[in-house]
Amino acid sequence: MPIWLKTLRTSLACLLALATWPVQAEKLSVVYAREIPETDSRLEYPVRLLELALKKSGTNYDIRAYPRPMPQGAALGRLATGAGINLAWSMTSKDREAQLLPIRIPIDKGLFGYRIAFVREQNKGIISSVKGLADLRAFSAGQGHDWPDTDILQGNGLRVTTSTAYEGLFAMLQAGRFDYFPRSILEIWDETGLASKQQLVVEDKVLLHYPAAIYFFVNKKDTALAKAIETGLHKAMADGSFDTLFYQRFGDVIKRANLRGRVAIALTNPLLPAATPLSRKALWLDVNKLPN
Repeated sequence: MPIWLKTLRTSLACLLALATWPVQAEKLSVVYAREIPETDSRLEYPVRLLELALKKSGTNYDIRAYPRPMPQGAALGRLATGAGINLAWSMTSKDREAQLLPIRIPIDKGLFGYRIAFVREQNKGIISSVKGLADLRAFSAGQGHDWPDTDILQGNGLRVTTSTAYEGLFAMLQAGRFDYFPRSILEIWDETGLASKQQLVVEDKVLLHYPAAIYFFVNKKDTALAKAIETGLHKAMADGSFDTLFYQRFGDVIKRANLRGRVAIALTNPLLPAATPLSRKALWLDVNKLPN
């Protein structure tokens, strides 16, 4: 074989090898917003679930928190404009889905809409005799000024006192600015340390419930990130790793909440988007099937 032909074949073989060599995907940098300190245990579950989803999707990624905590409204505003963050998780609403791109898989299995309350220790039974929504309207709740829960409670005719500072709500309750502070069953037990400093306790008779979902949200233009997260979450649901992580984190707190032993007060959620996948039963936890 002529030397020139042998050289040509070698060159072509090299070019073919380069063309088929696996190309390292560009690393996807995810910066998430947070309202609480990075050391707060409530960040663990959503961050681990996000990592799980991106791993399952095969994405090469890097995840970090935005350096400073910020109120929920400010965080979602930054996400909508692409200013420093590209992911947040929050309760969905019509306004939020209009401004942001939701991944419509509730990371909380719908349990964020199950609410029990902090009350003052010296007045623990203040709402214990409540039997329905009409009774509850005699009392005032505390909530963050930019939380969807505020509009939901007010939309059901309940009185709400608001604050721009999350931690300030605990001090406001102790000072008697309002009567009870409803919190999700998935977060209230993590807050008992902060609550106890203000001589607050968990009320043990009443349960509020409204249909709600916590989603991962991204910027409207960030369809690649949304697709990666959605793909990974579906894979995690299919292989059971989603449920494993969820129950590792929340199995005990769900039992502790004693949902079926409380007086349940059903509220409507006027903020719930029509696209919420309520009919996809696999996405939601049926509390009626929980053991007593």
